[in-house]
Amino acid sequence: MISFSLLLIVIDGLSTTINPQPIDGRGWPNKFPAKEHCSKCRLCETTYVTHVKDACAFLGDGMKRNIDGMEETIHGRRRNINDIVWEDSSSNNGLADEARFGVMKSPMMLAKGKGIVNAQWTGVVSGIAVSMLESKMVDAVVCIASKDEQDKDGWSYPKPILARTVEQVMKGRGVKPALAPSLKVLDELKENSDIKRLLFCGVGCAVQAFRAVQDELDLDEVYVLGTNCADNSPSPKDASEFIRQGVPEMTNKKIKGYEFMSDFKVHVKYEGANGDIDYEKKPYFCLPGDVSEFAIAQSCLSCFDYSNSLADVVVGYMGAPLDSEMDKSYQTVTIRNSRGEKMIQSALNAGRLDIGPNATGKGKHEPFTMATVSSDNLVQKMVGGKMKSQGMPRILGNILAALMTTVGPKGVSFARYSIDYHLLRNYLHCLDFYGEETANKILPEYSTAIVRRYCDENDEFRKLVESIKSK
Repeated sequence: MISFSLLLIVIDGLSTTINPQPIDGRGWPNKFPAKEHCSKCRLCETTYVTHVKDACAFLGDGMKRNIDGMEETIHGRRRNINDIVWEDSSSNNGLADEARFGVMKSPMMLAKGKGIVNAQWTGVVSGIAVSMLESKMVDAVVCIASKDEQDKDGWSYPKPILARTVEQVMKGRGVKPALAPSLKVLDELKENSDIKRLLFCGVGCAVQAFRAVQDELDLDEVYVLGTNCADNSPSPKDASEFIRQGVPEMTNKKIKGYEFMSDFKVHVKYEGANGDIDYEKKPYFCLPGDVSEFAIAQSCLSCFDYSNSLADVVVGYMGAPLDSEMDKSYQTVTIRNSRGEKMIQSALNAGRLDIGPNATGKGKHEPFTMATVSSDNLVQKMVGGKMKSQGMPRILGNILAALMTTVGPKGVSFARYSIDYHLLRNYLHCLDFYGEETANKILPEYSTAIVRRYCDENDEFRKLVESIKSK
């Protein structure tokens, strides 16, 4: 016979399942399951909170569970883990290196958006989303708008919206450099029963969580448009503080966004007094070293999905040649499956996308990767070193940035450098925070192969690992 107390537990469990209680966002991050490593996707603030254990990229086996577990289901096959490039890739046709960049239906290509005004770049992402909505390929688009476009600091406040019109989609233009609550709209989506075909736009951790619950959403068709992503700020205030401390000459400007570019400079996009768009470009080496402590979210330090593995199409810029400005430059487009092909074709049919050549690259990336990892202020702090509070003088920083741009890896090879740097730094963070057993457990298969390569081939990285393990 079942005991009365056990019966109460069962009833309580059923009640929780039937009436799941979202977590109050005001308790972030301590009241959230992933604690300080919560990426603020806001799944836990919806009635889908009951799926968090199997959906969150930062709980349990995290990204290994999500990427290795869902890649074949989403794309029809897993990436070729043996296809990994280490040497000069000047002959690369853009299809090589699935191990790093994820499943590819066709070679990685370059593209520019058309007819999208005031985009951060040329409007590739916005162009695809608008075309799919206009052609009725989808009924709605989940994207991230700014909290208040008229607010001087509105650029840094991400606001998730369920866009039903082109005008609403266009509010999603521009990159918001703070953690984005993309899944906050899931309950709103559930309430709109007329939405049966959806485009979800998001970064890797949000896409992983979305993929884990998409079968619960009563949708007939789902498309996912992803972006490459690294090192977001924990909050809009932290993003604004990065500008205040890192690029103080921009403090009183109307900021439109910023990006860390392949010329080894952070490009701050702003609106001038006459309304024209202009740029301030500051070498990485001139930034105060300690800005990384508050300007990079803990979730980003434990992320291994720069390439957004589970999206149908991924748009980025680290593998593309750099023109003078962001809004004139190509971006890379990676198509992972047949749904992705339909998405790109929709934008081409609408005249909102120009396709360029396949993405290529040249130059060895490994020496630059290790030089960056070894000098990284967060890594130095992990191994007991001292963080540099002052950046390099501007004139020296410009000289070093020009030298690095000239002799360093370019195009796709620069993307390899960026992926490896973030992966190695983040592995060291997880090793330091969680310990060796958990750090190794959460690594996706491709990340494990790259970490092992540097441990086997590079004495400097091996010493960093051993230094953290011996603490």
